Amino acid sequence: MPPAATPNPARVSLRDVARVMGVSHVTVSLALRDDPRVSAARREEVKATAEKLGYRPDPMLASLSAYRHSKRPVTIHSTIAWLNQWPDPKALRRLQEFAAYWRGAQEAATSLGYRLEEFVLDREMTGERLQRILTTRNVRGILLPPHVHGFSLPGFDWAQCSVVRFGVSVKEPRAHVITCDQMNCASLAFMKIRERGYRRIGYVTSRGHDRNTGGNFRAGYLAIQDATLPLPEHLEPLLLEERDARLDERALKPWLRRWKPDAIITTDARLHAMLTDLGIEVPRDLAAAALSVLDGDFDAGVDQNSLEIGQVAMRTLAGLIHQNERGVPRYCRRILVEGRWVDGASLPAAKPATRPVARG
Repeated sequence: MPPAATPNPARVSLRDVARVMGVSHVTVSLALRDDPRVSAARREEVKATAEKLGYRPDPMLASLSAYRHSKRPVTIHSTIAWLNQWPDPKALRRLQEFAAYWRGAQEAATSLGYRLEEFVLDREMTGERLQRILTTRNVRGILLPPHVHGFSLPGFDWAQCSVVRFGVSVKEPRAHVITCDQMNCASLAFMKIRERGYRRIGYVTSRGHDRNTGGNFRAGYLAIQDATLPLPEHLEPLLLEERDARLDERALKPWLRRWKPDAIITTDARLHAMLTDLGIEVPRDLAAAALSVLDGDFDAGVDQNSLEIGQVAMRTLAGLIHQNERGVPRYCRRILVEGRWVDGASLPAAKPATRPVARG
């Protein structure tokens, strides 16, 4: 006869851990979630006992709990910090892409029972002082929006919070990143412009923007040229120094003469005005598309889906908080959100007689 099957051992529950320790199951639950209402010493004691007994969360119970919570009215139970260290704090959300990050994150935070609050870090705000403020207010999650002029907070202990970055302009801390799929956005724009009959498609950006996005937009443009065009038909990207506009016009003018584009993809919101100064009318003389239709000053181009990026960032942060993943991770995750193409008057279908630009 076959040996009798060994019955599965009973799953260790929160109440089992609580019984061994002589505390309530609520205390055990709070301790395993690192809730500050339980002392640090007690939290470590609970974790050690749970590990020794072989406690593991029950996925079915977790799903049931999530379902029950979804049926209840959402109540605000914690604050999420949005850190703003811009020299002019109001300038951050004057950029429509970044304002949409905020709106998306705020909507998701409210639906999850959090309150998103902006913390403006002026020159007097040290890392230690901010640490005390966030600890006092039991802030466990931080969103780091883009900072085109850099971000630095010496003395702040990132290990105390869960952190998510928008994009890669903030180099430290090396937290998880949520951003648009920048390479794909540039490739998408190139192919949509090709579909409209243009053949000499140039790319214009600034060195600052290229640096703050890790060169990803430019990489997408170069990659799609490699994939679709023979080498002699490749156009060299133009990287402007982002100084005085007239100085950048002096670099733009010979680039137009040399490469003779019939359409341009750009990340630089100043390009429209510079072309006008050079006597080039869009789209009569040169078609153009922006890699951000929100901030790019051309109505054709890519919508980066920034509202969705904000929502994804907040939901990712909430997951980190619930899983007690704090501080700088060993390996950073990068979540990319696809953009979508938007037609506009700045990029009409090319006429059969369209000739490359040689003006300026």
